[in-house]
Amino acid sequence: MLNLVLVEPEIPPNTGNIARLCHATSTRLHLVEPLGFRLDEQSLRRAGMDYWHECDICQWKDWNTFLARHPTARLHLFTTKATRSLWEAQFSDGDFLVFGRESRGLPESLLRVHPDANLRIPMERRTRSLNLACSAGIGLYEALRQTGWKPSEFSGDREKTAS
Repeated sequence: MLNLVLVEPEIPPNTGNIARLCHATSTRLHLVEPLGFRLDEQSLRRAGMDYWHECDICQWKDWNTFLARHPTARLHLFTTKATRSLWEAQFSDGDFLVFGRESRGLPESLLRVHPDANLRIPMERRTRSLNLACSAGIGLYEALRQTGWKPSEFSGDREKTAS
């Protein structure tokens, strides 16, 4: 199982969409406080649709509490400031893909402590950044591809019913 970590997310629909992504891929979602919203907000649940109660979600009061619980975690820190590309990363089962808040990304102090873990998603220089939910999807699916994940059921294989 892979882990996706949101450090201080601010926008409820992004977190809801990411929760839905995690549900669809059997990925554990970690939410590191402070959150920019309440978990009972309607927009958060709407984005996560009816899957919210089925999602594997862990909440942490801050980054240090999260790290104390996962001291040997293999981290991949996604940031536009990295020089190393996502395509150069080697992902393994159990890894933690870490994304920062929408307005500022991950704290500089965190990026400095783990310089070899910093990754960027390739994009044209004229683009400042991607949406958090989009970035999480790109990073997670690359990690899933590398780890050989196979969904239990692929919806494209369902038989079509005759009318």
